[in-house]
Amino acid sequence: MIAPSHRLSSSRHTTRMWLFVLLILLVIVSGCTQAATPSPAPAATACPTDTFTPVPSPTATPSPTHTATPRPTVTPTLTLALSKVEGPTPVLSPTSTPTATAGSTASVAQSSATADGTASSTSPPGSELTGGGLGGLTPPTAAGTYGQVPLVAMGSDVCPLTGLKVDQARLERRPLAVKISNAPAVVRPQAGLSFADVVFEHYAEGNLTRFTAVFLSKDCDKIGSIRSARLIDLEIPAMFKSMFAYSGSSTGVKEEIRNSDFFDRVISPDFGHDSAFKRIPAPGKAFEHTLFSDTAALWKVTDERGLNGRQDLSGWTFSAEPPAGGTPVTQLQIVYSSGYADAEYSYDASAGGYRRAVLGVPHRDELTGQQLVANNVIVVYAPHVESAILEDTHYGGHYSIQIQIWGEGLARIFRDGQMYDVRWLRPGRHDLIRFVDAFGQAFPFKPGNVWIQVVPLGFNIAVK
Repeated sequence: MIAPSHRLSSSRHTTRMWLFVLLILLVIVSGCTQAATPSPAPAATACPTDTFTPVPSPTATPSPTHTATPRPTVTPTLTLALSKVEGPTPVLSPTSTPTATAGSTASVAQSSATADGTASSTSPPGSELTGGGLGGLTPPTAAGTYGQVPLVAMGSDVCPLTGLKVDQARLERRPLAVKISNAPAVVRPQAGLSFADVVFEHYAEGNLTRFTAVFLSKDCDKIGSIRSARLIDLEIPAMFKSMFAYSGSSTGVKEEIRNSDFFDRVISPDFGHDSAFKRIPAPGKAFEHTLFSDTAALWKVTDERGLNGRQDLSGWTFSAEPPAGGTPVTQLQIVYSSGYADAEYSYDASAGGYRRAVLGVPHRDELTGQQLVANNVIVVYAPHVESAILEDTHYGGHYSIQIQIWGEGLARIFRDGQMYDVRWLRPGRHDLIRFVDAFGQAFPFKPGNVWIQVVPLGFNIAVK
């Protein structure tokens, strides 16, 4: 017989065992239940791009003096300020303000160069070139308002570039744009500048200048010396619908011209067109200063290509009477490079225009021996951007300057001893650059030839 105390101990042991088994079962069941219950999915969060607000790119504040229509290419890398130059090598000071690019098409540095031998820049290609001559007249801030005058009737026998009557047969031909040297001083006096209807003077690299002369109403037996093209020559033949004669070009400019819309009108040894040119050696002149041509030879090539004929050159107006409201100015000096390149004009009423000098020396035409006289002088303010086209490697190398004469900007016109602030316009590539007053009315030139001095924005000139 089992003792009661022993039976109680056995019963407690059995109870503990079953409680332990039950606890294990409860743990197992609980774990299975949790595994079967799915965890709630995390709340979806918006993709960062769904709520991202882009920061607007900074935009340049439009200049009150110039609005250019951008053309793709020439990518600047820094801004340069064109400083006063006391010697042949320009000083270019980098700044940190970039400007928008525009222009023709080349954007890569070219390794070949011309044999110009001009002064150079040691800085890499950059953006807007500004500068001031040694004068004190600041650039215009707006176009002025001027009185109305009777205009020359532009008949079929009136040259659209001078407002003068000529033999109508002379106007039944395409204009000729010719590249003419202006540096070094040994190239002066040049031949034929007094026969041109329009002459552009502009910066080449190295702070020196070069001409593009446009011939239409007059024949000329000798033109030159003829030199190499620059980027501005992608614009002048387009606006004047002209042929373009020049000697050569850097690789970059050559490819720009080859790809231009007037390539069929190019006359240059660069492309094997030697028949229109002749070498005329002269004592003291290097070989590159001995290439010349004449209007007969250039128009002969134009005829042979079937490209001759009257062109639409409308846009300019002329008046023998100067508008009221001008500022009396009888002397003008544009210092491109102190001691090396400037343009000086002194009004001479008896000559009907402004006598031209360079560095204090009367500027003459080799053919006539007479001092050049401009009936109209126009100072055009336009953006100047150093391209990536290497022109030569002298003094460390320097780059071709893209002069952006498209869109609109400000200008000053000098005629009859008076100065007028106007606006220039060139809305389309094939539009002749025009000049208007504050009301948008065409400003009339004095009948006669026109000299256009192209300078950078912010450029100061001297007048009195």
